Amino acid sequence: MAKIDNRKQAEIRQEKVIEQVSKTEEFFNKYGNIIWGCLLAILIIGLGILAYAKFYLQPKKAEAMEQTYPAETSFRSGEYDLALNGDGNVLGFSQVIEDYGSKAGKAVYLYAGICELNLGNYEQAIAYLKKYNGKDGILAARALACTGDAYSALEDYKTALGYYEKAAARVDDMYAASYLLKAGVVCEELGDNARALEFYKKIKDKYPQSKEGYDIDKYISRIESQSK
Repeated sequence: MAKIDNRKQAEIRQEKVIEQVSKTEEFFNKYGNIIWGCLLAILIIGLGILAYAKFYLQPKKAEAMEQTYPAETSFRSGEYDLALNGDGNVLGFSQVIEDYGSKAGKAVYLYAGICELNLGNYEQAIAYLKKYNGKDGILAARALACTGDAYSALEDYKTALGYYEKAAARVDDMYAASYLLKAGVVCEELGDNARALEFYKKIKDKYPQSKEGYDIDKYISRIESQSK
């Protein structure tokens, strides 16, 4: 009796398997062309992306990087107008950005922003600097601080303060001291001497060996003498 039951159960399982296979075959017979078409489309798109990256994007990036070398050389020499605008023979950062965008590297926005800042074009500097989104902590902090400098030059001290604070929080090294000092100075411009004193004391406590740390006592003494 048990053998008969086992045989029946095996037959039932086999029938279910056959039924499932039959349904699968029916499904593929009905939708096979669509499935193969989708797979082929995915393959073509994938190959297209690879071809675009290899034969267009990579050469374009190499070309863009090559075009930035003269501008970078001028930038390092402090020739900001030449670095930004070029001279007709070589491209400046503004033209590189127009022609290649971020293919020339994210740093082109930082370079262009610093050039505009040094040339006194503060709104343009802010526009470029806000487009920089590099992951290097030191450069990211510098971009934030330079944005703060541009807002300070426009006498928007409240906004400038926010950027200096972000810059100081982005790095924990001697660069942070300069950003904290700028934050303290704009706090004084805003009439918030108590908060300015907090920034100055933070420099004294955390970065006494920095250039700003050597002179910070005079900032602290000036504010403390005013409060007496």
